[in-house]
Amino acid sequence: MNDSPGRAVPGPSPSDGERPGAPDGRDGAAEGAQAPAQQPPAGGPKWSAEQPPPGEWSSPGTPQAPQTPQPPHPQPQPGAGWGSYAGPRAGQGQYGPYGSAGGPGQWGKPPAAKPGVIPLRPLDLGEILDGAVATMRSHWRSVLPITLVVATVVQVISVLVQKYTLSDLPVTSAEEPSVSDVVDTLGGSMLALVANGFIQLIGTIVATAMLTMIFSRAVLGHTSTIGAAWREARPQLLRLLGLTLLLGIGGVLLVGVLIAPGIALGNIDLGLLGGCVALPLLLWLGIKFSLASPALMLEKSSVATSLRRSSRLVQGSWWRIFGITALTGIITTFVAGIIVWPLTALGVAIGLVDAGATGLETGAVMNGWAPLILSAVGAVIAQTITMPIQSGVTVLLYVDQRIRREALDLELARAAGLENYGSDAAAPPTGG
Repeated sequence: MNDSPGRAVPGPSPSDGERPGAPDGRDGAAEGAQAPAQQPPAGGPKWSAEQPPPGEWSSPGTPQAPQTPQPPHPQPQPGAGWGSYAGPRAGQGQYGPYGSAGGPGQWGKPPAAKPGVIPLRPLDLGEILDGAVATMRSHWRSVLPITLVVATVVQVISVLVQKYTLSDLPVTSAEEPSVSDVVDTLGGSMLALVANGFIQLIGTIVATAMLTMIFSRAVLGHTSTIGAAWREARPQLLRLLGLTLLLGIGGVLLVGVLIAPGIALGNIDLGLLGGCVALPLLLWLGIKFSLASPALMLEKSSVATSLRRSSRLVQGSWWRIFGITALTGIITTFVAGIIVWPLTALGVAIGLVDAGATGLETGAVMNGWAPLILSAVGAVIAQTITMPIQSGVTVLLYVDQRIRREALDLELARAAGLENYGSDAAAPPTGG
């Protein structure tokens, strides 16, 4: 019988096997050949041969194999996504140049997810500074009490040391002090200064450790109480102290080695040359290891491992990290100066009224209670504001470098509860 118009000639087609009630008289071999293509692969979706090579992200115009529904990712425990680094996951590459053009028909990348204070993508300078300030503003109940307590304790001890120890140093005197008097006075003052410096170091380490935990939670959109931050930071405090002492002592030894030949030979020019070499070397090492503290706290690593991690993360981005760190230092110094200097000037004016003009010669103006207390109040306010900004910028620089190099944004998205984040390519906008 002739085929009537509009009817297809019976024969095997890829859609026959999917229609209910299809004819049964098909070739068994053809049916068997099609069966494997109809079955989804066991164990969920796998990376296919069409997967782009590492280091690239697929665009919407790239042909892809048919996708099967992906099971939701299990919810990680709080704080997940940081862990010790074991290399990028399979299929996760590094970010290329941000903002590159996409494939045919692409309307641009959709806005990055922002579960917390930063978007989950490579950050620019403004986003890093804004993230630090936003965390201090939105989580002030946790951030400000930590820095306020630490700054207050440190400044109270500093005032007591300066009032009862440094005030004993002779400034001017009608009688020439004996050598033993000078040695005793300087010895006691140096001991008090060392003790004061150690207390300041301990306070700074505790504040830095707890603030690091708070900022890491803020990135995920989670809040953290002071007690929770303390419990998370406490196991790593001794290691953070060791890291800080190692970097400080190492810097002192480096400077000593470079200027020692000039001192030993009595050659001032050689000593100055050693100092000129030491300063840029210290700066380079300081930036190179600037991310060791957040790496140690968030990855629960050792001192040596955190130094290696910082060196690896900073590699290739030294100038960028240096610029952001230097700008942050300039901003915080300017803010601190605005707060401290007016109170210090007021204290000096009160001291001049109490001690008279001779107080400047004897040092009584600066050693009076009014200038010491007002200066300490200004320092407490300044440190309460600037310490979180400095700590936050360091933590966000660490997060940014890991997003750029290790696709940490995928882990952070899962930790924040964003299912299937980054699993599919961006689709063009719908609705028109």
